[in-house]
Amino acid sequence: MTDVTKEQVLDKLRGVRGPDMDGNIVDMGLVSDVFISDSKVYFSITVPAERARELDPLRAAAERVVKDIPGVKGAMVALTADKKGTSSSAPVQRPAAAPSQPGHSHAGHSHAGHSHATAAAAPRTPTAAAKAGIPGVGAIIAVASGKGGVGKSTTSVNLALALKANGLRVGILDADIYGPSMPRLLKIAGRPQQIEGRMIRPMENYGIKVMSMGFLVDEEVAMIWRGPMIQSALLQMLREVAWGDLDVLVVDMPPGTGDAQLTMAQQVPLAGAVIVSTPQDLALIDARKGLAMFRKVEVPVLGIIENMSYFIAPDTGNRYDIFGHGGARKEAERIGVPFLGEVPLTIGIRETSDSGTPVVVSEPDSEITRVYREVARKVWDQVAAHQGDKARTMPNIVFE
Repeated sequence: MTDVTKEQVLDKLRGVRGPDMDGNIVDMGLVSDVFISDSKVYFSITVPAERARELDPLRAAAERVVKDIPGVKGAMVALTADKKGTSSSAPVQRPAAAPSQPGHSHAGHSHAGHSHATAAAAPRTPTAAAKAGIPGVGAIIAVASGKGGVGKSTTSVNLALALKANGLRVGILDADIYGPSMPRLLKIAGRPQQIEGRMIRPMENYGIKVMSMGFLVDEEVAMIWRGPMIQSALLQMLREVAWGDLDVLVVDMPPGTGDAQLTMAQQVPLAGAVIVSTPQDLALIDARKGLAMFRKVEVPVLGIIENMSYFIAPDTGNRYDIFGHGGARKEAERIGVPFLGEVPLTIGIRETSDSGTPVVVSEPDSEITRVYREVARKVWDQVAAHQGDKARTMPNIVFE
């Protein structure tokens, strides 16, 4: 089998029309440098930030034509954008107009057309001290992202396993009602058992306790739930599960800032939130919305993780910044929150996630596991800083 070349890829991409069907994406200069490793192709397409969602079919078309090239095993294509002077502030400023609009409060859930979680509504949000905690659980950490496709669930599960590897007692709640992924990521099948007092015993693997809607509903079933049902399901999975004694419960949030996020932020005493982003401007624009939401409901932001930060070629060991680099670090510095670390893009992370053996447990001595454990240490340091003596001291970890 002949090796795939960059020229072959670019030739195929010339068949993909540009935005507004004007020219093709290669001759218009929209395609980044193409990188090929182990017959897998990586590149990004530059589009206007404000048209990112509209132009996702263009990204999908480019990925499709490249995958059709004989010899290509896979393709990873991302949309990115040139940084505009106004893009960094606009998403944060939009919610400020909401207090003047009529709205209704619904105990932590939302409906289209109604505005809440505004500055005017903030006094009605329970403070962390007033929110009912979970017996036996020391700290609850939300892992969130402003958009999908940034590797949030993979980050959540490896962060949870890294916290355990660092000496803590850990559980993980899959709060993505519509797209639960923990059963597959942790290779857990079956149904949880109900015990006394309507409590449910969580599932368990790799030494961490797990609860997910994926254990209760078949994978093929479409969840068509509105705000109140989502709120009820999340609170039941939190408070009617026998978690036992945990130092930390990691909550894998769904992407965005909808009903599930507001329920967790307003009804649960979160120790803080971790924001996952990629280096791209588009992902950072959406991440700012998540940051703004947590700050508005007075949940500490523990920091930002830059996922898919860079790519290390498995054959040469060379580093490539395929999707840009350093954007999340700069954003953390700009808004004054900790930068937790850079997680590289590797084939191993994807393969171990797909097989249900996350890299932290399948490759405990690898460099990528060291990165996750260092991120976990920084996260726990932030929890301890916000909670004081309530957070259990983490053992000192020495990497040989």
